[in-house]
Amino acid sequence: MMHQAAKEVIPLMTPYKMGQLELSHRVVLAPLTRCRSYGNVPQPHAAVYYSQRATKGGLLIAEATDVSPTAQGYPETPGIWTQEQVEAWKPIVDAVHRKGAFFFCQIWHVGRVSTNELQPDGQAPISCTDKRITSDVGTGTVYAKPRRLRTEEIPGIVDDFRRAARNAIEAGFDGVEIHGAHGYLLEQFMKDGTNDRDDEYGGSLENRCRFAVEVIDAVVGEVGAHRVGVRLSPFADFVECTDSDPVALADYMVRQLNMHEGLLYCHMVEPRMANVDGSRQIPHRLLPFRKAFNGTFIAAGGYDREEGNKVVADGYTDLIAYGRLFLANPDLPRRFELGTSLNKYDRSTFITRDPVVGYTDYPFLEDDHNDGPTVHA
Repeated sequence: MMHQAAKEVIPLMTPYKMGQLELSHRVVLAPLTRCRSYGNVPQPHAAVYYSQRATKGGLLIAEATDVSPTAQGYPETPGIWTQEQVEAWKPIVDAVHRKGAFFFCQIWHVGRVSTNELQPDGQAPISCTDKRITSDVGTGTVYAKPRRLRTEEIPGIVDDFRRAARNAIEAGFDGVEIHGAHGYLLEQFMKDGTNDRDDEYGGSLENRCRFAVEVIDAVVGEVGAHRVGVRLSPFADFVECTDSDPVALADYMVRQLNMHEGLLYCHMVEPRMANVDGSRQIPHRLLPFRKAFNGTFIAAGGYDREEGNKVVADGYTDLIAYGRLFLANPDLPRRFELGTSLNKYDRSTFITRDPVVGYTDYPFLEDDHNDGPTVHA
């Protein structure tokens, strides 16, 4: 006898209204650098990759996208500063929209996290400082000595972000996420472990955050607060970018975001996993900032299905961004809904030039043929 199984609606699969966007669930595709945009131009295989992970009412955040020729720190990352790039993004965005999902473009500048080979004419990468990153144990990359931006140059970089945001909307994206995390240019300015300036962009917390605030102001002015999210990682120490008081930094930046009425979301990265009694646990240090922020709060950092359900149910966050799990499971929301097993990710294929392997070839659930209720015999 056929009957429809009574499906428990788990917290991750409950709908949520984010500004004007009606989300059908709380599982967000985190922005993931994949290095498959040849010549910094998005490619047709990206339309397959993103549409595989799109669900009706789901939210996807695109991989970090360069705002200018100097923004690049990894090979074959997409850009959005030329008309050619805008036109190349359009069919990718369309493919996501045809699935009924929402799509945001993460706009970034890597600052000093680059090499001369990746910079225009082999020049030095730009940053708030001329201090070089000494090493990157993870990749073995030897970073170039950066050039300290002159005070009068900074408005031009702000304008690059503004123009990138406008281009993203022209390409059809529903909004933009400003990348203010993970040791890249905005965070290089924000954190006192990196910023050693003595002008109005250095010294006090307010001065160190000035550049990031100006970027946010410019982007909001260009495309509207309802189309803007910001990613922050105050507790992170990526590429030697640290701060002596991350709580004060996070609190200040959240209050700056609140200055823009209707700013859509704050996307914040948890501190690194902590070892507690031999097991790795998420520190869960973001609640004060979730409480302080007026808009939607997205948490990221090592979440699985169980932990995600718990923090959504507890009101610790509104949405959760999943990276590696979503990379390896194109139908992650469905797998979470059904409580099924997950594909294991292959770290060796995260960042390669291959348009298929480790990109669009992760399998779906065998019965993943519709988005309707699951029927069991």
